[in-house]
Amino acid sequence: MPAFNFQITPSGNPKFEPYISVNLLQPNIMVAVSTDNTSGVPQTGLYRSLDGGANWSVTLLPLPTGFTGAEAAAVSYKFPATFIVTAHVFPGTEGGTTVAYVSTDNGQTFGSPIIVGPGYGTYINNDETNLTVDNSQTSPFLGNIYVVYNHQFNVQNYSGSVAFLSRSNDGGNTFSPTTLLSNEKDIVERPDVTVGVTGTVYAGWITTNQESTFYIRRSFDGGITFENSPIRISSVVLVPKILPVPGYGFRVLTFANLSTDRSNGPNGGNIYAVWQDYRLGYSDIFLSKSTDNGTTWSTPVSITGAPQGSQNFFPAIDVDPLLGVVNVVYYTNRLDNFNLDVFTARSIDGGNTFVNQRITTTSFNPNGNSPTPVPLIGDYIDIESVAPGGYIAVWTDTRTGSETIFAGYNTDPVI
Repeated sequence: MPAFNFQITPSGNPKFEPYISVNLLQPNIMVAVSTDNTSGVPQTGLYRSLDGGANWSVTLLPLPTGFTGAEAAAVSYKFPATFIVTAHVFPGTEGGTTVAYVSTDNGQTFGSPIIVGPGYGTYINNDETNLTVDNSQTSPFLGNIYVVYNHQFNVQNYSGSVAFLSRSNDGGNTFSPTTLLSNEKDIVERPDVTVGVTGTVYAGWITTNQESTFYIRRSFDGGITFENSPIRISSVVLVPKILPVPGYGFRVLTFANLSTDRSNGPNGGNIYAVWQDYRLGYSDIFLSKSTDNGTTWSTPVSITGAPQGSQNFFPAIDVDPLLGVVNVVYYTNRLDNFNLDVFTARSIDGGNTFVNQRITTTSFNPNGNSPTPVPLIGDYIDIESVAPGGYIAVWTDTRTGSETIFAGYNTDPVI
């Protein structure tokens, strides 16, 4: 059967970096976010669907007083009817700051922004937010919220960059003092965080200085403390910042992506790490998994089955919490080596094999109607499981001529 695509945002000023979350108890209720320039300045776009992604309401979350823009938003769901949105707001009198917005009515209304990680002028900028909620049925820390972000320090001098984590155990009303995850000597991009079946927290990042590496650290006490030594998942060959395709000008940053299998299936407890990698001489999506709570990791494998020389990038992963289906979404130019499509790689056998499916119903030029290469199409896209067995993905699409947020899924079964 064909894929189904739905336009979330109107055409016009650019919208990019979409992220989506689904109410596990009422999966027809979905909340998505993006960097939305509808007003002429970047703000956090907030989109809500009550019919499984077919129709969406569109609004903008308010900026905190003194701030002039927002970007790098993410959203996560918490039992029974809560959605939490994080974003990087800037510049303000104190510089780039990580904030959180909380809705307890399924995304209909959100409270005022809550400061998670304050910025301070040219000294501290907290960017590239990400988050997860502990919704594991066997976790003693059920309901904890974990926010990670890229903490940039001495911004106009040394430009250091580390991974930070902050947690909330009161529904997002307050956040704990921040934990430094990575080494201050390393440079990192956007970190990620996931929670295992018994509440173990896995926070991961990729170093982007010499000998780039994917690391995680674990917490067994609900994010209060983390193991001292990080665990190495894999070396990483960073993709070029601009992919070597004539006519491309948009940047491609390499981020960590993590998810856990919280199902009662045969692969329950597995942890999956995915990233884009240039080790084959082109950008491809690689996966490594752990079957022993993150202590050891499998040899990385390509999961796209894409033609040699094609460019496959911006992966995101989510695992179905009921069936354990592994869902990975990514951009690819595999069909004609220039125009972009969105594909998924899906596995029903614990990441041993993958079936790749096209989601987009039409390919699109990443430059839209621009006569010259655009410098940015956002830095990530997203996918969320719709249990049992489904998924919905969101991405930036230019089929209308401008950068617009689309959602889609494919009804073909994973065999």
